Amino acid sequence: MHQWVIIGGGIQGLTVATFLLKKNKTTINQLRIVDPNPKPMENWKRCTSIISMPYLRSPSVHHLDTDPFSLQTFSKIEHKYQPNTDLYGRYKRPSLHMFNDHCDHLIDDLNIQQAFVPSKVRNVEKADGYWNVYLQNGEVLKTEKIVIAIGISDQLHLPEWASRLKEESSKSLYHVFDKELPPFEKQGGPFVVIGGGITATHLAIKLASLFPGEVTMLKRHSFRIYDFDSNPEWLGPKKRQPFLKLKDYEQRRNAIRSARHKGSIPSELRNKLSHLVRTEKLIMKDGTVIDYMIDSNRIQLILDNETSIKGKSILLATGFEQGLPGKDWLEPVIKQEKLPCAKCGYPIVNHMLEWAPNLYVSGALAELEVGPIARNISGARVAANIISSI
Repeated sequence: MHQWVIIGGGIQGLTVATFLLKKNKTTINQLRIVDPNPKPMENWKRCTSIISMPYLRSPSVHHLDTDPFSLQTFSKIEHKYQPNTDLYGRYKRPSLHMFNDHCDHLIDDLNIQQAFVPSKVRNVEKADGYWNVYLQNGEVLKTEKIVIAIGISDQLHLPEWASRLKEESSKSLYHVFDKELPPFEKQGGPFVVIGGGITATHLAIKLASLFPGEVTMLKRHSFRIYDFDSNPEWLGPKKRQPFLKLKDYEQRRNAIRSARHKGSIPSELRNKLSHLVRTEKLIMKDGTVIDYMIDSNRIQLILDNETSIKGKSILLATGFEQGLPGKDWLEPVIKQEKLPCAKCGYPIVNHMLEWAPNLYVSGALAELEVGPIARNISGARVAANIISSI
C-alpha cells in the first residue's frame, strides 16, 4: 500500500515528487513514480539531445526544486559552471547540461530511482476507498492518492501529405522526436526541416553546423519573436485571476489558445538563423507543402506558392497532436469513474487540481485550471505547489 502514485516520470511528475518529499508530505518508501522509460526524465533528455538545445527557454528560477534559487545556488557550489556561459541573458536562462545536472542531483539526493517503476499504465480504478493502478508489467499498485502528470510528447503530429509519404517511403521522412529516428549521419543530405518554431530552429542550426549548405528550413509563416511561449504575467494574479473567474470552460480553452505564442522563438535564435543564411550554410524558404513526388533517391516537395524543394531526408518539427494525453488508457478510466471533462476532452478539476477524491493532475491535464503555462516548467511548479499543500 502506497501513499502516492505519480503517473509520469518527466519534468511534471518529478517536480510533484520533489515538492511532496521536500515538504515532508510523503517518504520515498510511500511513493511510486510510473513511467514507460527505464529512467526518470529519459524522454526529456532524448528530445533535447536530438536537437542539441544549448539553453532552456525558461529562466533559472524554473526547475524541479522547491527553492526558486536552488539552480543558481547549485551552479555556484559546483565549480564547473560559468555564470557568463551557463546562465544566458537577462533572464539567466540555464544551459541544458547544467539544468540536467541539477535534475540528476535532485534525483540522486532524494533517491528517486528507488520509487521509479518503468512500465506503462493499463488501467486505474477506485476500490474500497483506495486507487488501484494496473501496470502492463502485471504489477498492481494500491495507493491512497494519484497524480496524473503525463504529456503529449508521444502524440507526434504529421501533416496529411507526410503520413502518405511515410507509408510510401518510410526511410525518407521522420518526425524529429520519433523514437525510431536514425542518426543524422546515416540519413544523409540534402535535408529539409519542416517547421518554424523553436524545435525546427534548434534542429536547423544543428544540421547546418553538421552539413553546411545541405539544409533547407521550410516554414509556413514569418518568425514569431517572443522571449517566452506565453506572457510571464500568467505566473501571477494579473492574468490568472481573470482566467479563473471564467466559469465557461470553452472560454478558458480559448483564453489558453490566444495566450500561447505557438511556433514562436526568442530573438537570439532568429539572429543565429540569419547568420547561417548569410554565410550560405542554411537555405530558408516560406511555403506550405501540398504534395510530393518521389524521384529516384530524392523527394520533391511541391509548395502552395508554385515552387518546390528537393531533399533526401525530410525532418518534421511539426509539434504534437493536441488531443487528450494517455487517451488509450485514460478514456476508459474517465468513463468508468465518471470523471468530469470539458468539451475539449480535458479534465475539469477543482482549485486543488483534484479531478476526483484523491486523484490529481499536473501538466497538460491541469491547463483548464493552471492556464497556458501548465505544460511548462513554471506550470509544473505551480501544480506541484498546489498538490503538495494538501
